[in-house]
Amino acid sequence: MKIIRLLISNYFSKMKGGKSVSNPVNFSEIFWSWLGAFVAIGAVSYTCYDIIDHTDKMMLIGSFGASAVLLFAVTDSPLAQPRNVLGGFIISALIGVTAYKFCPFDLWCASAVAVSTSIAVMQLTKMLHPPGGATALIAVIGSDDIHNLGYSYAIVPVGLGAFILLSVALIINNIPKKRSYPKYWV
Repeated sequence: MKIIRLLISNYFSKMKGGKSVSNPVNFSEIFWSWLGAFVAIGAVSYTCYDIIDHTDKMMLIGSFGASAVLLFAVTDSPLAQPRNVLGGFIISALIGVTAYKFCPFDLWCASAVAVSTSIAVMQLTKMLHPPGGATALIAVIGSDDIHNLGYSYAIVPVGLGAFILLSVALIINNIPKKRSYPKYWV
């Protein structure tokens, strides 16, 4: 009985966390993060609304917002590097479409397969990009317009949107003296 209590105690003690980190607010970093996200999401939105003009506005997928956080607020993160952004997005889109094609009537199963498999493959290929999980999920739970794209979903909107986000990140993140992006390409 003591062993079980000790195991349970050790298990839950892992959840207490450590000391919180308090960094001073850097208004310059906030400005450049805001500007980069504004221009990047604006460029993707403009492409969606004024160039492609689909009625579903499927070019603007939610996972691009999460990528903007990584690309402009935590530029040093391995998760924000070009290989991870492009590779993670495209791999996840392909897996999401495949999961939907194999299981179109059991969306709970297709959703679970899409997200978990995209995580595993991104880890195996060393292209982990958390918004990729959302991209795989969108391929499953998205509208009929998204489903009708099939595997081209990985090219437009996903590949094109990721390319636009990365292009803006390369420009904006290298303007300030204290920023440098990317940290590596491959």
